Amino acid sequence: MSPEARLRRELAAVYRLIAHFGMTDLIFTHISLRLPGAQPRFLINPYGLLFEEITASNLVIVDAGGHPVGDGGQRVNPAGFVIHSAVHAARADAHCVLHTHTQAGCAVAASAAGLLPLNQISMEFYDRIGYHDYEGVALGRAEQQRLIADLGGHPALILRHHGLLTVGSTPAQAFLRMFYLERACRIQLTATAAGPVTTPPPEVCARAAHQLTTGAAPGDDYADLDGYELAWAALLRLLDRVAPGYTD
Repeated sequence: MSPEARLRRELAAVYRLIAHFGMTDLIFTHISLRLPGAQPRFLINPYGLLFEEITASNLVIVDAGGHPVGDGGQRVNPAGFVIHSAVHAARADAHCVLHTHTQAGCAVAASAAGLLPLNQISMEFYDRIGYHDYEGVALGRAEQQRLIADLGGHPALILRHHGLLTVGSTPAQAFLRMFYLERACRIQLTATAAGPVTTPPPEVCARAAHQLTTGAAPGDDYADLDGYELAWAALLRLLDRVAPGYTD
């Protein structure tokens, strides 16, 4: 299998998983993936398809401006690539960029406190998430540099009054970060609705964040170094059962 064919399957898998776990917004939002090569090229969804319809073969190659490469005749939404192109250009490690408009994500994005360290899941993002203030629908390039500055070197960004964004060196990493960021937002909504909440001391939050992002912290007797890889393999087995057509 060629590198492009493999990446097409990985990205199509992420689209199907976002659909499976209820994180879609009809045909809107995007997941983009940088292709190898000297020229900047990216895979993205054809405009108009639901995420559950995405396959490896119908993903579209676009250039750095979000314009289709070649004569495939497929339509893309260039405006939807404004955010993605900025992140790809600024972050060499951001091979995959994932953006959602979920109910829980948008609710936390509208919260003055942002994401709180209320549970072990949210600890992964403790001091590791940026915030970008809302400027209207992201249709202009002028906003790109401000967005990039707010993302910084973080693996995730909360776009105020808009949604969530994660980046990853692989589609698997971007998806799993989004899966747990979304889960953290859902837990926060439930917890805060139940009454006053408590948070661990900052040093405990920082230690947990280190454990969750590297597999262990100084003083730990055990380590979990391949949890994400095992989780991704399990997710692919899930897709083989519920949506095997994603590889087409």
